[in-house]
Amino acid sequence: MSIKIIIADDHPMLVEGIVSVVREIETVEQVDMASNGRLLIAKLKQMHFDIVLLDLNMPHMDGVETLKVIRKEFAKVKVIVFTSYGQPELLREIKKLGAEGYLIKDCTSIELKEAITTVAAGGKWFQGILSDAISPPFLIDDFLKKYQITPREVEILRYITDGLTSREIGEKLFISEFTINAHRRNICRKLNIYTSVGLVNFVRKNRLVL
Repeated sequence: MSIKIIIADDHPMLVEGIVSVVREIETVEQVDMASNGRLLIAKLKQMHFDIVLLDLNMPHMDGVETLKVIRKEFAKVKVIVFTSYGQPELLREIKKLGAEGYLIKDCTSIELKEAITTVAAGGKWFQGILSDAISPPFLIDDFLKKYQITPREVEILRYITDGLTSREIGEKLFISEFTINAHRRNICRKLNIYTSVGLVNFVRKNRLVL
């Protein structure tokens, strides 16, 4: 069984890392990319893909709207949502919309491969949900706007709290150590916090601990 997969995500460096992992799967025959929902739908109209690896936060057409179109127009295409968000209510919505999988971006490369091969074989893959310690405001734009930080920076903050090095964080997120260090500098500047202890206290205060 050969697998044709398309990755829909608007972060080029992240996509490069995902592509390198996906190509390690022996049964993967073709890997393509789309930087937003509209481009993804256009490509699905042009050629057949077995699996879509779908980010939720994309320009022009977000992942939820894109999933609705895929289920309506491309019923045979299997969808694995690949996202930074792990809220139970979001997972329930994605399941209701008919996705075959849901995977958090802090997964290992092994988990990503297993999700793809499982879904390709007709199974389902829904990664365990993050604990309820994460308060709903994490998903609300007002929280991110208040501190001028991004969902990616929140991910990195969590890993810093776990004591991971920049290299280890980079390996989990499929991006370079250099990029992680750049994110860390931006986080410190935005929060006006310049020590690891201070960053850990910020994460715990705002209930961002997994």
